[in-house]
Amino acid sequence: MDGSKIIIAALAAMAALSATGLAVSASARDSGAERAYYDNRMNDRLAVRLLDAHNRERESLGLPRLKWNRALEREAGEWGRELARKGRLEHADNKRRNGTGENLWMGSAGQWDVLSGLQMMIDEKRMYRHGDFPEISTTGKWADVAHYTQIVWRDTQEVGCSVVTDRGWDVLVCRYWPSGNVWGQKAY
Repeated sequence: MDGSKIIIAALAAMAALSATGLAVSASARDSGAERAYYDNRMNDRLAVRLLDAHNRERESLGLPRLKWNRALEREAGEWGRELARKGRLEHADNKRRNGTGENLWMGSAGQWDVLSGLQMMIDEKRMYRHGDFPEISTTGKWADVAHYTQIVWRDTQEVGCSVVTDRGWDVLVCRYWPSGNVWGQKAY
């Protein structure tokens, strides 16, 4: 195979991997080692994947599907940029969130598919106990399941998430309207 065909084949393979969100980093290619790199740039395709992941979990419980909200996505992106610059996670205060719910995740840039971060939130269900908030965790700590309960909160109707990559971090912020985790109420 001549050099131009090899380059074309390599570019086609990289495009196929990139389309799935997985690519090989330049440094890994140059060293001969193949190391996964996840392209977590926020776009419509990633928005659909994030919404679908939320709705699969909700549907498994017979809950109404969430709708994507671009304004929540924009607000999530603004907060995500601030968190990436700080290099740490902290929830925005209620005023800055406009009363919406919020889930946060952070990982080393490109080392994780952000859907893995969302799945970690969904996996909190293994510690979930169906009760009135905050008595909702088998561990006795409501925060151990609060990401999960926000995802499946019956009254929540809309979600908007954003991923920001900056300073070596991928930060996922999801905002929910209306907010869940209401004291004295059940998630569903």
